[in-house]
Amino acid sequence: MIAITVADYQNPAHQQAILHLLDAYALDPMGGGQPLSNAARQRLIPALINQPGALSVLAFDKDAPVGLVNCFQALSTFQAKPLLNIHDVVVLPTHRGQGISTMLLKKVEEIARQRGCCKITLEVLEGNRIARKAYRKLGFCGYELDPALGQALFWEKKLRY
Repeated sequence: MIAITVADYQNPAHQQAILHLLDAYALDPMGGGQPLSNAARQRLIPALINQPGALSVLAFDKDAPVGLVNCFQALSTFQAKPLLNIHDVVVLPTHRGQGISTMLLKKVEEIARQRGCCKITLEVLEGNRIARKAYRKLGFCGYELDPALGQALFWEKKLRY
């Protein structure tokens, strides 16, 4: 039986679950194929604790962590209301195809509604067809303001120190 719970960042079991699942995601080709660095592992939980609006939802199969969604609250300037951005979605390969991501994302939506959010956002790799299909099934779609201008693209600029 799968249990869905909002992570308590002060709970050592939840801390370990987040680190374990995020590292599994990082090792997956969809997560870049590289493990989390030791520095990132050491900084992550304190950073989540200190990040206003951070939210992590965990899935457990008995006592074993099998799924994770990390989210961060932001602001929609066009609606002057909060939004919730899904940053990471992880389900271990041994538990895929069981509807766990749907359970996790439904919990995220429930919390977003409780927080008065106007929308939930996420990014998905173009080649991740399984995730794209799952997100569409849950009502997610490409973002555009004017169809003539096309859909929004997610870009990044890495900062080096």
